[in-house]
Amino acid sequence: MSDAHIGNDRLKPTWGLGIDAGGTRTRWALADAAGVLVVEGAVQGMSGLQLQTPTGLTHLCTVLQNLASAVTMHTGSEPLSLCAGFTGLGSNDSEMAMQKMLADVLPLVPGCVLLTSDIDIAYRAACEPGRGYLVYAGTGSIACYVDAVGQIHRIGGRGGILGDEGGGYWIAREALAQVWRSEDRQPGAWRNSAMARRIFAAVGGDDWAFSRHFMYTRQRGEIGQLALQVAQSAADDNAARQILLRAGAELAQLAGHLLHRFGPLPLVVAGRTLCLSPLIEQSLRAGLPASLNLRVAPDLMAHHTAARLAVNSQPLAHA
Repeated sequence: MSDAHIGNDRLKPTWGLGIDAGGTRTRWALADAAGVLVVEGAVQGMSGLQLQTPTGLTHLCTVLQNLASAVTMHTGSEPLSLCAGFTGLGSNDSEMAMQKMLADVLPLVPGCVLLTSDIDIAYRAACEPGRGYLVYAGTGSIACYVDAVGQIHRIGGRGGILGDEGGGYWIAREALAQVWRSEDRQPGAWRNSAMARRIFAAVGGDDWAFSRHFMYTRQRGEIGQLALQVAQSAADDNAARQILLRAGAELAQLAGHLLHRFGPLPLVVAGRTLCLSPLIEQSLRAGLPASLNLRVAPDLMAHHTAARLAVNSQPLAHA
């Protein structure tokens, strides 16, 4: 969490802008000075990780311009305070770069800009610090606990190469890998697999060149959309069913690590991956103690929480 600028106390924000930036989409909400939500919307997904490549920077510029256009339709040039949650902001340099990009397109009030991770605001939307755990599964996956003194303890959330088990990207990657393992063993096997047929239709064709281009040129959020094809295939393809069950088991394991480290507390499981198939929640519950106080809340509306935090300038948890 950082202030974008120091000083200039004369300017006061008229609006609080909350941003919840995800790999698939970015949701935003505006609250007035009294903290009342007045409007919300969504633009393309974005991530702090995109600061690291020219292609990613181009994408960020486009998304931020679209976001600014949507917001300023309602606010004009009136001053904004901001609370934004991003994945992939891993250093002061990346925070400063993102702050500058935001300030270039939005009328932000100096000293009223809070940047944090997306999981921080998701946790605050789910429960009070010290009172519970959160497992979140969207494009990626992560679990966290904010203790009573505001320290955030993270489990998982290490990206598509080292982790994110049970998230949309992981489901997509596992499915496409399995399809090609079957092709290695028996070329043409995809014709007998509902999952493979749907995936090949989504990537553009059944030749390896289509899958390779899709996996190695698309953004993580776009790749994660293939999880929809897996979910649609679960009724008539056992391979798809097993991947979804494994996803739920992986999410249960994230929660289990928190229970092991900090003891029994209520658990909230959230994120759009839970909406893909009831198999995921079924497997998740099977992997956790039956006595656990567990609530499934696919949509936490974290952008609403961020907007209120922007208005109230409440401190967030520190990673």
